[in-house]
Amino acid sequence: MKPFITTLCLILLVFSCKEEKQVTIEQSEAEPQYTEADYDFLAIGNPDKMSAASKRALRNNYHKNDEWFGTFRNHELKGDVGYEKGVIRRDPTMVIQVDGLYYTWYSKSVGKTYGFGTGDPEKKVFPWDKTEVWYATSKDGWDWKEQGVAVTYGPKGAYDDRSVFTPEILAHEGKYYLVYQCIKAPYVNRSFNTVGMSVADNPNGPWKRLEEPILEAAKDGEWLGEEDSRFAVKSQGSFDSQKVHDPTLLYYKDKFYLYYKGERMGERNTAGGREIRWGVAIADNITGPYIKSEYNPITHSGHELCVWKYKDGIAMVSSADGPERQTIQYSPDGINFEIMSYINWVPSAMGLVTTLDNDKNPTEALNWGLHHMSRNYPGKPWWAGDQYLARFSFSRNRNTKAEFAESNKD
Repeated sequence: MKPFITTLCLILLVFSCKEEKQVTIEQSEAEPQYTEADYDFLAIGNPDKMSAASKRALRNNYHKNDEWFGTFRNHELKGDVGYEKGVIRRDPTMVIQVDGLYYTWYSKSVGKTYGFGTGDPEKKVFPWDKTEVWYATSKDGWDWKEQGVAVTYGPKGAYDDRSVFTPEILAHEGKYYLVYQCIKAPYVNRSFNTVGMSVADNPNGPWKRLEEPILEAAKDGEWLGEEDSRFAVKSQGSFDSQKVHDPTLLYYKDKFYLYYKGERMGERNTAGGREIRWGVAIADNITGPYIKSEYNPITHSGHELCVWKYKDGIAMVSSADGPERQTIQYSPDGINFEIMSYINWVPSAMGLVTTLDNDKNPTEALNWGLHHMSRNYPGKPWWAGDQYLARFSFSRNRNTKAEFAESNKD
């Protein structure tokens, strides 16, 4: 009799758990409650007769996110990092301040870019091919002095022996950590890439590279045929099956969050644009191991990464590519992002300033920073152009009553 009673109890417990789970799901999916002020702000005259657009406006909080809207502007820099023909300077890191000096790191290479298919494996195929990580300093954030190379290629045969590029910096507990993309020779269309790390006790170096990458592509798709085409596949695999790009490292909730962009083998178009998504890998220790989140991908848009801590969550700018491009988004947990605003233009490869008071308002972190600009030449493809560093600023919309009153004082 006891086995029967035990079995019955287990069955009742399972059904009880299922019922509790169902109630929780139903509660979490319940429609939010809106006020008359919400309807009035969005000019919804009859809440019982709403169009899909009006429902979407309510759901996406178009009536609540004034403080997230604004406009980016571009400014030329002084010093060594501006336009220089035949030189690539791109993908600046966050700007940190040490002993009164601003520091930034970036990808740098020289020489002509040829593209793929030349038959010569030594020729540069992209602007970020055969690049090293360099750095520059400034007293005022406008006039920058190039200081030299920080991280160069690894030894022949290593995971980083062809190119190190698209760096990001994290200062943590008296040490400095650079993360960056790596390519192993030869650089072909079907190359997989990795994320490497170098560590220093001083922002001026010397930098010690880790012997192994801290993040790798999933490599779980399958190529079709032998032709060097990244679009010919039998199966695509995960969102990051071929590439892990644009690493950005944050210390968040007592762990290290490595945000990155993934690219699939056999990339397709989605919503009329490139198939681009982000993921995050999390570690207890800064040098790893980094474990990819089971919730990946955490975005379905965004060509480059730009993330910052705001209040208890993470904010980000989604730049080019994907159906949610040119948006500012926010996540209370660093994983589940919602659109907060739409913007007309996003600077490329934005590097934020870490000394700003991010919690002052949602976009204070965007007050100023660095990015790169491109100089293309008539009759030549985009990858044959040059890139250089510039500065951006962000002007918030003045839509709140308090700001309007302040701006109209005599």
